[in-house]
Amino acid sequence: MPRRRFLTGRGAAALLAGLLFVIAANLLAAPILLYVAMLLFLLVVFAVLVVHVPRRGGAVTRRISTDLLTVGEESQVAVRFDLRALRIPHGIWRDRLPPAVSGDATGEFPTDNGTSIRYAIRGVRRGVWAVGPLTLHTIDPFGFAQRMQEFGETRTVTVVPEVVPLAPLSSNIGAAGGTAHTSSTRLGQGSDNLSPRRYVSGDSMRRIHWRATAHRGDLMVRQEEEESSPDALVVLDRTARRWQRQVSGVDTAFEAAVSACASVALHLVQEGYSVDVIDSAGSVLGRLRGHEDDRDGLLVALALVRPQGEGRDIVTLFDGTPPGPLVLITGRIDEEDAAMLRHGGASAPILLMTDPLAGAGEAAARVGWSSAPLADDIAGAWEDALPARMATGGGHVTH
Repeated sequence: MPRRRFLTGRGAAALLAGLLFVIAANLLAAPILLYVAMLLFLLVVFAVLVVHVPRRGGAVTRRISTDLLTVGEESQVAVRFDLRALRIPHGIWRDRLPPAVSGDATGEFPTDNGTSIRYAIRGVRRGVWAVGPLTLHTIDPFGFAQRMQEFGETRTVTVVPEVVPLAPLSSNIGAAGGTAHTSSTRLGQGSDNLSPRRYVSGDSMRRIHWRATAHRGDLMVRQEEEESSPDALVVLDRTARRWQRQVSGVDTAFEAAVSACASVALHLVQEGYSVDVIDSAGSVLGRLRGHEDDRDGLLVALALVRPQGEGRDIVTLFDGTPPGPLVLITGRIDEEDAAMLRHGGASAPILLMTDPLAGAGEAAARVGWSSAPLADDIAGAWEDALPARMATGGGHVTH
């Protein structure tokens, strides 16, 4: 809440001048100065009454042109004033913006009540932030008195990580945009190439796998693997020890990692993959199956992530069923940690590191990862990881 001050600098100066005139009138025996002092006092009192006596109420509403504001993206805010009040002599409005959102959210109060004013905002830092309330700064015609009032509720704006365009994944890794290795997620429609499981009550008799039944001696049915075998897996390493806490509360390396996570996941969806996005503890951040709601859900989840806890072994994150592309985005990693990374047979293991220590990239390459340092240029880091895979058609490369 702004600091409450009844008088402006001019009003305080008028009171001080009035006091000086009173003193001078007594010292100089000049009644005219006393009259001038009384006039100044009356003007100040009148100004305070004009500004503070009228009771003002009503509402201030806001509309933001986009529900999700990307870092670096500009959006429009429409503010509508519906205030019940006497005519305001002169007013300045200011909408309170969080530090994570920039914009010129101030101006002169409109003379016509019920009108709307627009201003632009730009996302600076991801997160969920409150815009508002609106502060109305009223000043009397003489500029002696002022009044600060807040109106309206806050409006939440969600700033999501920036998504940058990336180069195509190698054509050798799955033909036709991922279809070469997505059979397990698209079966169940007449294919016999399914792993059988034991029959349970409620299974359709049409799904009985007679060959497996004869082989095992128990009634077996065809098993779809859609839930356990995503086409592509993107892992954001949130392990606290891999990230540094900055004095300002912002770790620029982690912000780059989050942006890379969003960019890679959405890029793989565009290439035809079904994508699961998880963190290093195995918590699901998003499942992308080509729907717009999936995209928004992932971006909102990534707007809120922070480094925390410890991570798990990569292979355990996908229950031993190798995905196609496997992208791990991590922070500080040394040679020993990199040498312990196992990709479980993923067709395209990709490692992006914001802070690789000496030997980390070479150690990751020896265990089958294609790696690249990750900084502000996310698209460049992605391309740096692509050539080795494109040349070999697999993940077991030296980078």
